[in-house]
Amino acid sequence: MHLAYPAVLSALLFSTGLYGVLARRNAILVLMSVELMLNAVNLNLVAFDVWLSKTAQDTLHSGQALTLFTIAIAAAEIGIGLAIVLAVYRNRGTSDIDKLRDTAETDDGPDGPESPDGDSPDSASATAEKAEATA
Repeated sequence: MHLAYPAVLSALLFSTGLYGVLARRNAILVLMSVELMLNAVNLNLVAFDVWLSKTAQDTLHSGQALTLFTIAIAAAEIGIGLAIVLAVYRNRGTSDIDKLRDTAETDDGPDGPESPDGDSPDSASATAEKAEATA
């Protein structure tokens, strides 16, 4: 088999994954696209390992060994990524990437943005007025 066949297939897989990362809004679909890109790289590693082993006398199969490490790292990455996405979905109610700009973003209530100490700008004066009214 020629090297061109797996190389073209790998390029198509990687392009599809790249499109998925750039165009999708759902975090789960973005993670699936990243996995597709990693699988395209794995296919290239194995294909070039087989192609180079035909020319070399000593075959080390380093491409296949590196593919196993990549698969292990991808499994850990997808596990951690899914855990983060599920935690964000439980807290925010959505996994849309556009709506999740910053996880440390403060919530703007009806009184406006909150101050760094967690109180709105008018809440300090409201608290002082309540203390005077009870005294």
